[in-house]
Amino acid sequence: MFDMLAQQADVTFLKAIHAHRNTSLDKPMQFISDSEYLIGTSIPLLFVLSDLTSHSHQIKNYQPAIAILSNTAATYVLKKVINRPRPAASISFVTPYEDDMNYSFPSGHSSNAFCLATSMSLYSKQWKIAIPAYIWAGAVGYSRMHLGAHYPSDVLGGAILGVASAWISYRVSHWMWGKSSMKQNNLTFSTL
Repeated sequence: MFDMLAQQADVTFLKAIHAHRNTSLDKPMQFISDSEYLIGTSIPLLFVLSDLTSHSHQIKNYQPAIAILSNTAATYVLKKVINRPRPAASISFVTPYEDDMNYSFPSGHSSNAFCLATSMSLYSKQWKIAIPAYIWAGAVGYSRMHLGAHYPSDVLGGAILGVASAWISYRVSHWMWGKSSMKQNNLTFSTL
C-alpha cells in the first residue's frame, strides 16, 4: 500500500514538473544537466593536479576525487541492483529530451552533483562556496526531472547518496590523513 502511494506521489510530482514545463527551457536545462560531467570531473581533477604540481601531498586534496569515484561506483551498483526503468518506459505524459537506456534509480547526475557540492563545502568550510555549490546541485537535480529523465525519488535518492558518499570519504580521508600525520611525526621523533 505504501509503495503504491509513494509511486503515485512520484508520478504526480513529476507530472507537475515535466508535463507542464516551459519547453523553451529544455535546452538550458540540458546544459545544466550536462554541466555535471564537466564540473564533476574538472574540479576534483584540478585539486589532484594542484597537489601534484605543488608537491604538498596532502590527502585532503584527493578527497573530492575519492568522493566522486566512490559515489559513481555506488550509483552504478545501485542502478544495476534496483533496475528501476526510466519514467518514459511506463508513463505516457513523459517525453524525454534525450533517450537514456540506463536505469533510473538513483539519478547519477544528481548523485555526483550533490557529492561534489558536499565535498567542496566540507573542504572549504565557507558559505561562499557551499551556497553556490548546492544551488548548482539542486539545479542539476531539477533539470533531470524537467527533462523527463528521472522521477523525483530518483533525484532525492541520488542527492542522499551523493551527500553520504562525500561525507564518508571526507571522514575516511581525515582519519587516513591523521594516521599519516601521526606516522610522520613518530618517524620524525624516532630519528631525533
